[in-house]
Amino acid sequence: MFRRYFLSYDSIITKGMVNKMDTLKLANDIILGKRITKDDDFLSEFVETDLADLKKGADMIRTALVGEKVDLCTIINGRSGRCSENCKFCAQSAHYHTSCDIYDLLDEDTIVNQAKANESEGVDRFGIVCSGHHPSEADFEKIIHTFERMHKECRLELCTSLGFLSREQFRRLKNAGVTSIHNNIETSRRFFPHICTTHTFDEKIENIKRAQAEGLYVCSGGIIGMGETWEDRIDMALTLSELNISSIPINSLMPIPGTPLYENERLTEDDIIRTIAIFRYINPTAGIRLAGGRALMKNDGEETFTSGASASITGNMLTTSGSTIKSDKEMLTRLGRDITPVWK
Repeated sequence: MFRRYFLSYDSIITKGMVNKMDTLKLANDIILGKRITKDDDFLSEFVETDLADLKKGADMIRTALVGEKVDLCTIINGRSGRCSENCKFCAQSAHYHTSCDIYDLLDEDTIVNQAKANESEGVDRFGIVCSGHHPSEADFEKIIHTFERMHKECRLELCTSLGFLSREQFRRLKNAGVTSIHNNIETSRRFFPHICTTHTFDEKIENIKRAQAEGLYVCSGGIIGMGETWEDRIDMALTLSELNISSIPINSLMPIPGTPLYENERLTEDDIIRTIAIFRYINPTAGIRLAGGRALMKNDGEETFTSGASASITGNMLTTSGSTIKSDKEMLTRLGRDITPVWK
């Protein structure tokens, strides 16, 4: 961690550092090749520097290093509920009493038909997400066959979130047509034990590295608003940079009744936007992906796309809370962004 120079607000005031950070110069330096690390001595200033300048700099970086293309992905909840893990934010954990749907792995036709429907609406990629630490052997074989069929019958990119897998399983997924694996680190190493104790932060990192070793891209981000500090958020961004993560979903906690985090105070839109902008500075070439909690922002988070975001989860899902593929494409077109699917 970088606690030795992550100063308190009072300390920042004393040192006269508030709004002194030259965010636009830093953005230009990043465009020219600079990369932020834990050794940089200005990290604390991200928290208090002028938000308008921070947003402008983040959008400069996004424009120069990522471009106007917005990556749109959709998911299907392939298996829901009865999860053995105790992540405090999750409605699907068997440790809590929530009203989430509970069902076993969906049949192949249901999944394939959903992928084809999403493809017809022009998204870039489609993923199967399943609750649980890992799929059973029988479910894994069904998932492999489903991906093989989608790879033959669909044009969109394929991804999946199946928990903790072996290198052999990652290899089989890649051979079946999967190009990307999703596995959030959720938060910082320091804060992780406060939200989950049934697996460790190191197990997450090891799982990500197994997927990367098999030539798969990794989509990994986390959730803000769980009680973490700004230091934790910045440390999460730095960890993802060190792991060379290509797609980083940022979820804003929507407290769910029955989970331990239900009483958490909801994030402000400015805090969400500042977080996304900071992640763009620290991960300048990654797809910073707007994910859960969009209902906390105006117009489904439109402002984040001029503050560093370059990708989104879309579709009629709980996590996007009201946005649709159609409404997202209309909003992004209005902003002048490129929504042409990568497979076209």
